[in-house]
Amino acid sequence: MIVPLKLMSSNTTKMCVVLGVTGGIAVYKACEILRLLQKQGIDVYVVMTKNACKFVSPLTFETLSGHPVAVDTFERPATWEVEHIALAKRADLFLIAPATANIIGKMACGIADDMLSTTVMATRAPIMLAPAMNTGMWDNPATQQNLQTLASRGVHIVSPANGYLACGDTGAGKLEDVAVIAQRAMEVLFAKRDLEGVRVMVTAGPTREAIDPVRYISNRSSGKMGYAIARAAQMRGADVTLLTGPVSLSAPQGVRVVPFTTTQDLLDAALEYADAQDIIIQAAAPADYRAKEIAGQKIKKKDGEDMVLRLVENPDVAATIGKKKREDQVFVGFAAETNDVTAHAQGKLMKKNLDMIVANDVTAPGAGFDVNTNIVTLMTRDAMRTLPLMSKDDVAGCILDAVVSLRNEKNLKHP
Repeated sequence: MIVPLKLMSSNTTKMCVVLGVTGGIAVYKACEILRLLQKQGIDVYVVMTKNACKFVSPLTFETLSGHPVAVDTFERPATWEVEHIALAKRADLFLIAPATANIIGKMACGIADDMLSTTVMATRAPIMLAPAMNTGMWDNPATQQNLQTLASRGVHIVSPANGYLACGDTGAGKLEDVAVIAQRAMEVLFAKRDLEGVRVMVTAGPTREAIDPVRYISNRSSGKMGYAIARAAQMRGADVTLLTGPVSLSAPQGVRVVPFTTTQDLLDAALEYADAQDIIIQAAAPADYRAKEIAGQKIKKKDGEDMVLRLVENPDVAATIGKKKREDQVFVGFAAETNDVTAHAQGKLMKKNLDMIVANDVTAPGAGFDVNTNIVTLMTRDAMRTLPLMSKDDVAGCILDAVVSLRNEKNLKHP
Protein backbone atom coordinates (compact mmCIF):
# COMPACT_ATOMS: atom_id res chain seq x y z
CA MET A 1 0.00 0.00 0.00
CA ILE A 2 1.31 3.44 -0.90
CA VAL A 3 1.14 5.81 2.05
CA PRO A 4 1.45 9.60 1.87
CA LEU A 5 4.88 11.00 2.59
CA LYS A 6 5.40 12.99 5.75
CA LEU A 7 6.57 16.45 4.80
CA MET A 8 9.98 16.82 6.41
CA SER A 9 10.59 20.54 6.17
CA SER A 10 9.09 23.85 5.15
CA ASN A 11 12.50 24.94 3.86
CA THR A 12 11.93 27.04 0.73
CA THR A 13 15.37 26.20 -0.70
CA LYS A 14 14.85 23.59 -3.40
CA MET A 15 16.79 20.44 -2.63
CA CYS A 16 18.27 18.22 -5.32
CA VAL A 17 18.32 14.44 -5.56
CA VAL A 18 20.43 12.73 -8.19
CA LEU A 19 18.60 9.48 -8.92
CA GLY A 20 20.77 6.65 -10.19
CA VAL A 21 18.90 3.93 -12.06
CA THR A 22 20.46 0.55 -12.77
CA GLY A 23 19.30 -2.35 -14.93
CA GLY A 24 16.56 -4.53 -13.47
CA ILE A 25 12.86 -5.17 -13.82
CA ALA A 26 12.17 -2.74 -10.95
CA VAL A 27 13.38 0.20 -13.06
CA TYR A 28 9.82 1.32 -13.74
CA LYS A 29 9.35 1.93 -10.01
CA ALA A 30 12.09 4.56 -10.12
CA CYS A 31 9.63 6.70 -12.10
CA GLU A 32 7.26 6.58 -9.12
CA ILE A 33 10.06 7.49 -6.71
CA LEU A 34 10.93 10.47 -8.89
CA ARG A 35 7.33 11.70 -8.86
CA LEU A 36 6.97 11.26 -5.09
CA LEU A 37 10.10 13.34 -4.52
CA GLN A 38 8.89 16.02 -6.90
CA LYS A 39 5.62 16.27 -5.00
CA GLN A 40 7.69 17.20 -1.96
CA GLY A 41 9.35 20.02 -3.90
CA ILE A 42 12.57 18.11 -4.66
CA ASP A 43 14.41 18.70 -7.94
CA VAL A 44 15.46 15.35 -9.45
CA TYR A 45 18.23 14.65 -11.98
CA VAL A 46 18.59 11.13 -13.36
CA VAL A 47 21.67 9.07 -14.24
CA MET A 48 21.01 5.75 -15.95
CA THR A 49 23.20 2.78 -16.77
CA LYS A 50 23.02 1.46 -20.32
CA ASN A 51 21.32 -1.70 -19.05
CA ALA A 52 18.64 0.38 -17.33
CA CYS A 53 17.84 1.97 -20.69
CA LYS A 54 16.82 -1.47 -21.98
CA PHE A 55 13.94 -1.54 -19.48
CA VAL A 56 12.78 2.11 -19.56
CA SER A 57 13.72 4.76 -22.09
CA PRO A 58 15.73 7.79 -20.92
CA LEU A 59 13.01 9.87 -22.59
CA THR A 60 10.59 8.75 -19.87
CA PHE A 61 12.83 10.11 -17.12
CA GLU A 62 13.61 13.25 -19.10
CA THR A 63 9.91 13.94 -19.48
CA LEU A 64 9.18 13.35 -15.81
CA SER A 65 12.21 15.19 -14.42
CA GLY A 66 12.37 18.05 -16.92
CA HIS A 67 16.13 17.53 -17.19
CA PRO A 68 18.41 15.66 -19.61
CA VAL A 69 19.27 12.14 -18.50
CA ALA A 70 22.95 11.25 -18.22
CA VAL A 71 23.92 7.83 -19.59
CA ASP A 72 27.20 7.99 -21.51
CA THR A 73 30.32 9.34 -19.80
CA PHE A 74 31.76 10.48 -23.13
CA GLU A 75 28.62 11.98 -24.63
CA ARG A 76 29.07 15.67 -25.38
CA PRO A 77 27.23 17.60 -22.64
CA ALA A 78 24.54 20.17 -23.37
CA THR A 79 26.51 22.76 -21.38
CA TRP A 80 30.24 23.31 -21.06
CA GLU A 81 30.88 21.44 -17.83
CA VAL A 82 32.18 18.03 -16.90
CA GLU A 83 28.81 16.38 -16.53
CA HIS A 84 29.52 13.69 -13.96
CA ILE A 85 31.31 16.23 -11.74
CA ALA A 86 28.52 18.77 -12.18
CA LEU A 87 25.89 16.21 -11.15
CA ALA A 88 28.01 15.03 -8.23
CA LYS A 89 28.25 18.60 -6.92
CA ARG A 90 24.58 19.37 -7.56
CA ALA A 91 23.31 16.51 -5.38
CA ASP A 92 22.04 17.05 -1.86
CA LEU A 93 21.38 13.30 -1.88
CA PHE A 94 22.53 10.61 -4.30
CA LEU A 95 19.86 7.89 -4.43
CA ILE A 96 20.31 4.71 -6.47
CA ALA A 97 17.05 2.82 -6.95
CA PRO A 98 16.97 0.10 -7.98
CA ALA A 99 20.54 -0.75 -7.05
CA THR A 100 21.80 -3.98 -8.59
CA ALA A 101 24.46 -6.28 -7.16
CA ASN A 102 26.73 -4.93 -9.90
CA ILE A 103 26.64 -1.27 -8.83
CA ILE A 104 26.88 -2.30 -5.16
CA GLY A 105 30.03 -4.29 -5.93
CA LYS A 106 31.53 -1.44 -7.96
CA MET A 107 30.95 1.07 -5.19
CA ALA A 108 32.39 -1.21 -2.53
CA CYS A 109 35.56 -1.77 -4.59
CA GLY A 110 35.94 1.80 -5.88
CA ILE A 111 35.33 0.94 -9.54
CA ALA A 112 34.24 3.85 -11.76
CA ASP A 113 33.74 2.62 -15.33
CA ASP A 114 30.49 4.26 -16.47
CA MET A 115 28.55 7.47 -15.90
CA LEU A 116 26.72 6.30 -12.77
CA SER A 117 29.67 4.72 -10.94
CA THR A 118 31.88 7.68 -11.85
CA THR A 119 29.35 10.25 -10.66
CA VAL A 120 28.58 8.52 -7.36
CA MET A 121 32.29 8.21 -6.61
CA ALA A 122 32.75 11.95 -7.19
CA THR A 123 29.88 13.10 -4.98
CA ARG A 124 30.30 14.38 -1.44
CA ALA A 125 26.56 14.17 -0.81
CA PRO A 126 24.95 11.47 1.36
CA ILE A 127 24.36 8.27 -0.62
CA MET A 128 21.38 5.95 -0.35
CA LEU A 129 20.89 2.57 -2.01
CA ALA A 130 17.64 0.68 -2.52
CA PRO A 131 18.76 -2.77 -3.71
CA ALA A 132 16.61 -5.03 -5.88
CA MET A 133 17.73 -8.40 -7.20
CA ASN A 134 17.16 -12.15 -7.17
CA THR A 135 17.09 -13.73 -3.71
CA GLY A 136 20.17 -15.80 -4.42
CA MET A 137 22.11 -12.71 -5.45
CA TRP A 138 20.92 -10.82 -2.35
CA ASP A 139 21.91 -13.67 -0.03
CA ASN A 140 25.28 -14.17 -1.73
CA PRO A 141 28.10 -13.53 0.79
CA ALA A 142 29.84 -11.20 -1.68
CA THR A 143 26.76 -8.97 -1.88
CA GLN A 144 26.32 -8.93 1.89
CA GLN A 145 30.00 -8.14 2.44
CA ASN A 146 29.82 -5.30 -0.10
CA LEU A 147 26.74 -3.88 1.61
CA GLN A 148 28.46 -4.09 4.99
CA THR A 149 31.46 -2.24 3.55
CA LEU A 150 29.26 0.51 2.14
CA ALA A 151 27.20 0.81 5.32
CA SER A 152 30.40 1.22 7.34
CA ARG A 153 31.29 4.16 5.08
CA GLY A 154 28.01 5.85 5.91
CA VAL A 155 25.97 4.76 2.88
CA HIS A 156 22.27 4.43 3.74
CA ILE A 157 20.76 1.08 2.78
CA VAL A 158 17.02 0.61 2.26
CA SER A 159 16.90 -3.17 2.47
CA PRO A 160 14.67 -4.99 -0.03
CA ALA A 161 11.35 -6.50 0.94
CA ASN A 162 10.36 -10.15 0.86
CA GLY A 163 7.89 -11.18 -1.80
CA TYR A 164 7.22 -12.76 -5.16
CA LEU A 165 9.99 -11.77 -7.57
CA ALA A 166 9.85 -11.32 -11.33
CA CYS A 167 12.01 -14.44 -11.80
CA GLY A 168 9.38 -16.53 -10.05
CA ASP A 169 11.28 -16.95 -6.79
CA THR A 170 9.86 -15.87 -3.45
CA GLY A 171 12.11 -14.28 -0.87
CA ALA A 172 14.22 -11.22 -0.13
CA GLY A 173 15.21 -9.02 -3.04
CA LYS A 174 12.04 -7.17 -3.98
CA LEU A 175 12.49 -3.39 -4.17
CA GLU A 176 11.11 -1.80 -1.02
CA ASP A 177 7.84 0.12 -1.35
CA VAL A 178 8.48 3.32 -3.31
CA ALA A 179 6.83 5.44 -0.61
CA VAL A 180 9.21 4.00 1.99
CA ILE A 181 12.22 4.76 -0.22
CA ALA A 182 11.05 8.31 -0.89
CA GLN A 183 10.37 8.84 2.81
CA ARG A 184 13.85 7.62 3.78
CA ALA A 185 15.30 9.97 1.16
CA MET A 186 13.42 12.88 2.69
CA GLU A 187 14.67 11.97 6.15
CA VAL A 188 18.27 12.09 4.95
CA LEU A 189 17.74 15.32 3.01
CA PHE A 190 16.35 17.03 6.10
CA ALA A 191 18.48 15.15 8.64
CA LYS A 192 18.60 16.45 12.17
CA ARG A 193 21.69 18.41 13.18
CA ASP A 194 20.76 18.53 16.84
CA LEU A 195 24.18 17.30 18.00
CA GLU A 196 26.20 19.97 16.23
CA GLY A 197 29.43 20.42 18.18
CA VAL A 198 28.37 18.00 20.94
CA ARG A 199 31.09 15.59 22.07
CA VAL A 200 29.95 11.97 22.04
CA MET A 201 31.90 8.88 23.08
CA VAL A 202 30.59 5.50 21.93
CA THR A 203 32.06 2.13 22.89
CA ALA A 204 31.44 -0.86 20.64
CA GLY A 205 32.31 -4.51 20.15
CA PRO A 206 33.66 -7.30 22.36
CA THR A 207 36.76 -7.59 24.48
CA ARG A 208 39.25 -10.46 24.36
CA GLU A 209 40.85 -11.88 27.47
CA ALA A 210 43.89 -14.07 26.76
CA ILE A 211 44.17 -17.60 28.16
CA ASP A 212 47.42 -18.41 26.37
CA PRO A 213 49.17 -16.97 23.29
CA VAL A 214 46.55 -18.64 21.05
CA ARG A 215 43.22 -18.65 22.90
CA TYR A 216 41.05 -16.05 24.55
CA ILE A 217 37.69 -15.50 26.26
CA SER A 218 35.27 -13.30 24.32
CA ASN A 219 31.60 -13.01 23.34
CA ARG A 220 29.42 -12.75 20.24
CA SER A 221 29.20 -8.96 20.05
CA SER A 222 29.69 -7.81 16.44
CA GLY A 223 29.91 -4.09 17.24
CA LYS A 224 27.15 -3.29 14.73
CA MET A 225 24.93 -1.48 17.23
CA GLY A 226 27.72 0.71 18.58
CA TYR A 227 28.97 1.51 15.09
CA ALA A 228 25.43 2.45 14.02
CA ILE A 229 25.18 4.85 16.97
CA ALA A 230 28.58 6.40 16.20
CA ARG A 231 27.62 6.83 12.54
CA ALA A 232 24.23 8.35 13.40
CA ALA A 233 25.76 10.76 15.94
CA GLN A 234 28.37 11.91 13.42
CA MET A 235 25.64 12.53 10.83
CA ARG A 236 23.78 14.66 13.38
CA GLY A 237 26.82 16.89 13.79
CA ALA A 238 28.53 15.36 16.83
CA ASP A 239 32.25 15.19 17.46
CA VAL A 240 32.43 11.41 17.89
CA THR A 241 35.06 9.29 19.60
CA LEU A 242 34.55 5.57 18.94
CA LEU A 243 36.22 3.13 21.32
CA THR A 244 36.16 -0.17 19.46
CA GLY A 245 36.98 -3.74 20.28
CA PRO A 246 38.19 -6.23 17.64
CA VAL A 247 35.43 -6.29 15.02
CA SER A 248 35.24 -6.82 11.26
CA LEU A 249 33.67 -3.41 10.56
CA SER A 250 35.07 -0.31 8.91
CA ALA A 251 34.79 2.78 11.09
CA PRO A 252 32.45 5.55 9.92
CA GLN A 253 34.19 8.41 8.17
CA GLY A 254 34.87 11.48 10.28
CA VAL A 255 34.93 9.55 13.57
CA ARG A 256 37.91 9.40 15.96
CA VAL A 257 38.76 5.72 16.49
CA VAL A 258 40.45 4.33 19.62
CA PRO A 259 40.99 0.53 19.57
CA PHE A 260 40.97 -1.71 22.64
CA THR A 261 41.40 -5.43 23.24
CA THR A 262 40.83 -6.30 26.89
CA THR A 263 38.30 -4.99 29.39
CA GLN A 264 41.10 -3.18 31.19
CA ASP A 265 42.12 -1.57 27.88
CA LEU A 266 38.53 -0.40 27.41
CA LEU A 267 38.36 0.99 30.92
CA ASP A 268 41.68 2.84 30.53
CA ALA A 269 40.59 4.40 27.22
CA ALA A 270 37.12 5.25 28.57
CA LEU A 271 38.60 7.02 31.59
CA GLU A 272 41.03 8.91 29.36
CA TYR A 273 38.31 10.30 27.12
CA ALA A 274 35.17 10.34 29.30
CA ASP A 275 35.69 13.59 31.13
CA ALA A 276 35.77 15.62 27.89
CA GLN A 277 32.46 14.19 26.64
CA ASP A 278 28.93 15.54 26.76
CA ILE A 279 27.38 12.15 26.01
CA ILE A 280 28.74 8.67 26.75
CA ILE A 281 27.12 5.59 25.23
CA GLN A 282 28.54 2.30 26.52
CA ALA A 283 27.46 -0.19 23.83
CA ALA A 284 30.53 -2.41 24.08
CA ALA A 285 30.32 -5.89 25.59
CA PRO A 286 33.28 -6.22 27.98
CA ALA A 287 34.04 -9.65 29.41
CA ASP A 288 33.00 -9.98 33.05
CA TYR A 289 35.91 -12.35 33.81
CA ARG A 290 39.51 -12.93 32.73
CA ALA A 291 41.98 -15.74 33.33
CA LYS A 292 43.74 -15.42 36.67
CA GLU A 293 46.95 -16.59 35.02
CA ILE A 294 47.83 -16.40 31.33
CA ALA A 295 49.90 -19.34 30.14
CA GLY A 296 53.16 -18.38 28.48
CA GLN A 297 52.87 -21.19 25.94
CA LYS A 298 49.94 -22.82 24.17
CA ILE A 299 48.10 -25.10 26.60
CA LYS A 300 48.21 -28.74 25.44
CA LYS A 301 45.77 -31.59 26.00
CA LYS A 302 46.61 -33.98 28.84
CA ASP A 303 45.35 -37.41 27.77
CA GLY A 304 41.69 -36.78 28.60
CA GLU A 305 42.25 -34.90 31.84
CA ASP A 306 39.93 -31.98 32.54
CA MET A 307 41.45 -28.54 32.36
CA VAL A 308 40.65 -26.18 35.21
CA LEU A 309 40.61 -22.53 34.22
CA ARG A 310 40.54 -20.11 37.15
CA LEU A 311 38.84 -16.81 36.38
CA VAL A 312 38.84 -13.52 38.24
CA GLU A 313 36.35 -10.70 37.90
CA ASN A 314 37.12 -7.82 35.56
CA PRO A 315 36.51 -4.20 36.55
CA ASP A 316 33.01 -2.93 35.77
CA VAL A 317 33.53 -0.34 33.03
CA ALA A 318 30.07 1.23 33.17
CA ALA A 319 29.98 1.38 36.97
CA THR A 320 33.40 3.03 37.08
CA ILE A 321 32.37 5.66 34.54
CA GLY A 322 29.07 6.15 36.38
CA LYS A 323 30.87 7.01 39.61
CA LYS A 324 32.87 9.73 37.85
CA LYS A 325 30.02 11.08 35.70
CA ARG A 326 29.32 14.79 35.90
CA GLU A 327 25.77 16.02 36.48
CA ASP A 328 25.66 17.64 33.04
CA GLN A 329 26.75 14.47 31.20
CA VAL A 330 24.31 11.97 29.70
CA PHE A 331 25.40 8.38 30.28
CA VAL A 332 23.72 5.48 28.43
CA GLY A 333 24.39 1.78 28.96
CA PHE A 334 23.23 -1.47 27.38
CA ALA A 335 21.81 -4.65 28.89
CA ALA A 336 21.96 -7.69 26.62
CA GLU A 337 20.01 -10.31 28.54
CA THR A 338 18.56 -13.79 28.04
CA ASN A 339 15.97 -13.75 30.85
CA ASP A 340 14.22 -11.31 33.21
CA VAL A 341 15.32 -8.54 30.87
CA THR A 342 13.43 -5.68 32.52
CA ALA A 343 14.48 -6.55 36.07
CA HIS A 344 18.14 -7.00 35.16
CA ALA A 345 18.17 -3.77 33.14
CA GLN A 346 16.54 -1.74 35.92
CA GLY A 347 19.12 -3.06 38.36
CA LYS A 348 21.98 -1.99 36.09
CA LEU A 349 20.38 1.40 35.48
CA MET A 350 20.54 2.23 39.19
CA LYS A 351 23.75 0.41 40.12
CA LYS A 352 25.83 1.97 37.36
CA ASN A 353 24.38 5.50 37.72
CA LEU A 354 23.04 5.53 34.15
CA ASP A 355 20.63 8.09 32.74
CA MET A 356 19.22 5.51 30.33
CA ILE A 357 19.73 1.85 29.56
CA VAL A 358 18.98 0.08 26.29
CA ALA A 359 17.74 -3.42 27.09
CA ASN A 360 17.22 -6.31 24.73
CA ASP A 361 16.58 -10.03 24.82
CA VAL A 362 19.37 -11.45 22.66
CA THR A 363 17.45 -14.72 22.25
CA ALA A 364 14.59 -13.01 20.38
CA PRO A 365 14.51 -13.52 16.58
CA GLY A 366 15.93 -10.48 14.80
CA ALA A 367 17.59 -9.10 17.92
CA GLY A 368 21.00 -9.42 19.48
CA PHE A 369 24.23 -10.52 17.87
CA ASP A 370 25.42 -10.70 14.25
CA VAL A 371 22.21 -9.32 12.73
CA ASN A 372 21.36 -5.94 11.21
CA THR A 373 18.13 -5.54 13.20
CA ASN A 374 17.28 -5.21 16.86
CA ILE A 375 14.38 -5.08 19.31
CA VAL A 376 15.12 -2.90 22.32
CA THR A 377 13.51 -1.20 25.28
CA LEU A 378 14.69 2.28 26.26
CA MET A 379 14.52 2.67 30.03
CA THR A 380 15.11 5.76 32.15
CA ARG A 381 14.49 6.14 35.87
CA ASP A 382 10.86 7.12 35.32
CA ALA A 383 9.88 5.88 31.86
CA MET A 384 10.12 2.85 29.59
CA ARG A 385 9.54 2.54 25.84
CA THR A 386 9.76 -0.68 23.83
CA LEU A 387 10.61 -0.29 20.15
CA PRO A 388 9.43 -2.73 17.46
CA LEU A 389 11.81 -4.75 15.29
CA MET A 390 13.83 -2.28 13.22
CA SER A 391 17.25 -1.87 11.66
CA LYS A 392 20.11 -1.05 14.00
CA ASP A 393 20.51 2.25 12.14
CA ASP A 394 16.91 3.13 13.01
CA VAL A 395 17.42 1.98 16.60
CA ALA A 396 20.46 4.26 16.77
CA GLY A 397 18.30 7.19 15.69
CA CYS A 398 15.72 6.46 18.39
CA ILE A 399 18.43 6.16 21.03
CA LEU A 400 19.90 9.52 20.03
CA ASP A 401 16.44 11.14 20.02
CA ALA A 402 16.01 10.00 23.63
CA VAL A 403 19.54 11.15 24.52
CA VAL A 404 18.88 14.62 23.11
CA SER A 405 15.74 14.88 25.25
CA LEU A 406 17.66 13.82 28.35
CA ARG A 407 20.42 16.31 27.57
CA ASN A 408 17.93 19.13 27.13
CA GLU A 409 16.44 18.30 30.54
CA LYS A 410 19.90 18.33 32.13
CA ASN A 411 20.75 21.64 30.49
CA LEU A 412 17.67 23.18 32.10
CA LYS A 413 18.83 21.94 35.51
CA HIS A 414 22.53 22.72 34.97
CA PRO A 415 22.70 25.74 32.62
